Amino acid sequence: MAAVAAVLCLTSATVALLPASSSAVTGPGGTTVAEGGHTVRISRTEYGVPHILARDFDGLGYGYGYAFAQDNVCELADHVVTLRGERSRFFGSDGEPGEGEVQGSNLASDTYYSGQLHAGTVRQLLANKAPLGPTTELRRMVEGYAAGYNRYLRDTGVDHLPDPTCKGQPWVRPITALDVWSVVYDVNRVTATVPLVPDIGDAKPPTTTSADGKETEASSAAATLATATATATATDIATATATDIGSNGWALGRDATRTGNAMVLANPHLPWAVGYFRLYQVQLTIPGVLDVSGAGLYGTPLVEIGHNRTLAWTHTASDAEHASVYALKLAPGDPTSYVLDGRTVPMERRSVPVTVRGADGKLKTVERTLYSSYFGPVLSSGWTTTTAYAIRDANADNLRSMNTWLAMGKAQNLGQLRAAQDEFQGVPWTYTLAADTSGGTYFTDSSAVPHLTDAQLAHCTLPNDEGPTALDGSTSACAWGSDPDALVPGVYGPSRQPKLSRTDYVANSNNGPQYVNPEAPITGLPGVYDTDPHLDGRAQLGLDMIAQRRDGTDGLGAPGFTESTLRDSMLGNRVRSAETGRDDIVGMCRAHPSLTATDGTQVDVRQACTTLARWDTRADTTSRGIVLWSTFYNRLLDGGPPDTWRRVPYDPAQPLTTPRGFNGEDPRVQRALADAVQEFAARDLPVDVELGAVQKWDGIPLPGCDAGCFDVVEASPESGTGTPTAGAFGATFLMTVELTPDGPRAHTLLTYGQSANPASPHFSDQTRLFSSKQWVMERSTPAEIAGDPALEVTTLRR
Repeated sequence: MAAVAAVLCLTSATVALLPASSSAVTGPGGTTVAEGGHTVRISRTEYGVPHILARDFDGLGYGYGYAFAQDNVCELADHVVTLRGERSRFFGSDGEPGEGEVQGSNLASDTYYSGQLHAGTVRQLLANKAPLGPTTELRRMVEGYAAGYNRYLRDTGVDHLPDPTCKGQPWVRPITALDVWSVVYDVNRVTATVPLVPDIGDAKPPTTTSADGKETEASSAAATLATATATATATDIATATATDIGSNGWALGRDATRTGNAMVLANPHLPWAVGYFRLYQVQLTIPGVLDVSGAGLYGTPLVEIGHNRTLAWTHTASDAEHASVYALKLAPGDPTSYVLDGRTVPMERRSVPVTVRGADGKLKTVERTLYSSYFGPVLSSGWTTTTAYAIRDANADNLRSMNTWLAMGKAQNLGQLRAAQDEFQGVPWTYTLAADTSGGTYFTDSSAVPHLTDAQLAHCTLPNDEGPTALDGSTSACAWGSDPDALVPGVYGPSRQPKLSRTDYVANSNNGPQYVNPEAPITGLPGVYDTDPHLDGRAQLGLDMIAQRRDGTDGLGAPGFTESTLRDSMLGNRVRSAETGRDDIVGMCRAHPSLTATDGTQVDVRQACTTLARWDTRADTTSRGIVLWSTFYNRLLDGGPPDTWRRVPYDPAQPLTTPRGFNGEDPRVQRALADAVQEFAARDLPVDVELGAVQKWDGIPLPGCDAGCFDVVEASPESGTGTPTAGAFGATFLMTVELTPDGPRAHTLLTYGQSANPASPHFSDQTRLFSSKQWVMERSTPAEIAGDPALEVTTLRR
């Protein structure tokens, strides 16, 4: 890619024409894009949303990389340090960990990522031609993205960066296209391998003693660590892989809307403070080639949830398995060899040099070892002299995701979207819900799912009394199979994936595929797709909300969705656990005004009872009662299986309405309320405290809850204030879009703003909107962009 000395021109509210050759095209904001030159235009509308206009994919990536760096240079710089295996070099082995990683795990993290670089994992995937490797357009876009990021860094200077987080720091350096592809590869494996990176990087065999009394295979220090981790239980590995992701997604067809136009609701739930999980809003335009609006994960060069003129889509986290843990039967006397099909197989060992900064500031190189097996990397947890565990990730060879999303962004209808997913098979771990201007909707789980039959699961799953739930790694009969139409071995192909097309709706709230539309249940799927019909409260609430809007019984007016009532439904802050059980608890505490807490103390619950009786069962920022309810409900969930304290237990014949309610005479229910009231007293909080007083981001009250809310939000008063232990989780990029014959009408809300820089005006400007249930009208046409009084335009000539 040609590099560039160029002109940087910044204007505000005015639209400057770019230098043009004899052939030109008009783009957003009235810009003229030179056909014979290399110009890129970044038009920022209210709340800092960038609209990137370019004539080719090099330029589009260049503009996107530059715009993203303006807002989040530190976030990507920090992530690149992790992916290069250099955290110990800059922060020390026990220093500041990467976002989302375990404290003190830098050496383990560096071991893993340095091993990936030395093995050339991403480079090998890049060497493939499309569809396995990136398309030519995408390669050019990624090259441009890296160059645009570097251009911003060069123009601004590390010592003058606006974010104090990384201003003047030596770890902020130019990036390469390989760094961007490494970000993509990490995103694809974030529900399986990535949470286990410290476990893989620290894997060491237990110490054994030879006949002459000498220790072998591990040093004494390593033996201590191995002993400490050898007692791992199912919880240890399950906790590491239970990544915080979730979502609500609806695609509404012509039979569900008042206008007859299809609509889509996007509501992904992700951590707010973890860089690789944060979303960035953008519009990407190459006139006549691509025009897509929406949001993508930090450091990825495309829109992953969004719409174009005739098609809209969203994703929710798939409930399917995307990896398998295998239990390796170790060879007697040799904890680094395992038995497979009766043969002894040595583990693969890779020596990895890691540079570490000592307390004195001096650098030294530490040699580390990674262990791998036929089934994948070996884990530290649970490694004894007889057993070790390995993780096989269905996305271990997936660099195809960006191919898929680029093709989806170009697709003009549901048929083309489906063809794009079938061709590239790159969606890593999400369901897709989509609609187009025909008024139709579509659902699929096209993610990478291990090809394991129900018979294999029944035969190969080992008891988990003393270790994690795992498959038998001593026989290849328990290895993944494959489908003829799968691009890569080991996963289910498109012909076996769940799919549903409807003209009313498809909806998902992280439940299995079976009830994305209860009128057309999806059945007959392999068990790895999780066809358990037991819906949780949020999934049931979402289906209720759709049904009640369709028949007009939700209080929002005449039947049928409009884009306005879709927005109102999203931020209605309904709480299903309270709607179906609050009255049970009020009846209980009126009958028992004094309850016994876990510690035996008698607790007066009369004021709590009055608070719950007066509560409107909503989770608005001004609601009084939701904080008490959430505390009570989550204590109750921690106390045992919910069906045993429900008033109406789960009934397979009534999956949409059971379980529900609370048995007020159950001691656990009474104890949970007493404990909640006791906790409030200990925290010196009134039981009727407003939600917004205890749930905040950057000091701004937040709606939503984690107790059966549709609008999921979990936060503390310190969230967004730089306190390391305070985080937030839940609603991130909200989008409602109606696909009209005249073009899309959309509203969006990026709950934490465009920038992770606390000094940026876009750090929490949209959080204030979220707090007051306001939305941003999306601007996507040239006239809409040009008409924004807050317009700022950056013109880059490359």
